[in-house]
Amino acid sequence: MNPTPPAHCTFEPDDWLRLARHWHPVTRTCDVSAAPTKAVLLDEQLVLYRVKGQVVAARDVCPHRGVPLTLGFSDEEGIICPYHGLRFGENGRCNRIPSSPDQPIPAKLNLTPYAVEERYGLVWVCLAPEEGTLAPLPQMPHWLDDGFQQITCPPFDVEGFAGRQVEGFLDVAHFAWIHTDTFADPDNQVVPAYNPVETAHGFTVDYWSTVGNYPASSDFRAPEGFSWLRHFEMHLPFTATLTIHFPGEARLVIMNAASPVSARKTRMFAPIARNFDLHIPVEEVHAFNHRVFEEDRLMVETQRPERLPLDLTLEAHIPADRSSIAYRRGLKKMGFGEFFLV
Repeated sequence: MNPTPPAHCTFEPDDWLRLARHWHPVTRTCDVSAAPTKAVLLDEQLVLYRVKGQVVAARDVCPHRGVPLTLGFSDEEGIICPYHGLRFGENGRCNRIPSSPDQPIPAKLNLTPYAVEERYGLVWVCLAPEEGTLAPLPQMPHWLDDGFQQITCPPFDVEGFAGRQVEGFLDVAHFAWIHTDTFADPDNQVVPAYNPVETAHGFTVDYWSTVGNYPASSDFRAPEGFSWLRHFEMHLPFTATLTIHFPGEARLVIMNAASPVSARKTRMFAPIARNFDLHIPVEEVHAFNHRVFEEDRLMVETQRPERLPLDLTLEAHIPADRSSIAYRRGLKKMGFGEFFLV
């Protein structure tokens, strides 16, 4: 497949290609069935469907006359274009032409599928592997560990750039100002020093503070003087995990996977793993997680410039911004432009 940006792309061409070489989630695994499902990644319109246990992702265009396949339907052998009934099955191959049932099917009628992986309850797509080599998928601590519950929250849409949303997830200084209705203390504003450590795919941060993570409505509180560890792992460009060390051996892991629908729209996915409060209905976990991200929405959607400036001289910085600075430096080191919108 020729890795070229789609028409009306909102990214600079070089930035689009760099992003297309990485994995991005496009939907939850539970939301893909035999019926054609629509998704958008990097301005590319996609169709997804499941056939014989396999998820197929391809451009949402029938190769015969260009009709969106998401307007169609399905049977046990694949998805069916609503215009002329061509059917596409495993690996995107056309397996039926109703008007010419005895004619050999030319390869030109096959869909060209994108690389797909199912992990953490999400369907990940890579649009343009570099020279046939797939980039590594982000890793999520504890997802498969014994005793941990796996929860994949419904996606959360943000009318803003993925880089801004991810930077907000890494930001520890805004807790006392933005998240006081969910978990933070408005009087606990000081950010103790911390230091990002570069890794092969981004960086990690161990952030110790007295800011708790029990819901504000909870009767639970940490022991007096307890220091909370928040361990961040950044996998460039747009996926980060946060492991929160609760008292004892209790752990909560949240993945923030910001999928760039376009340069101005982000679909955020949040798989969660935890080994405590397993009796609480997952719907309550979904609701609390949604409230936390909803608190961030106004900030992310109104930041200016829309792009994330990689030139550190373009914005002022404070000591609490160490993760933000490491994030911008990491993206710049990857070769991204100044930065991202056209």
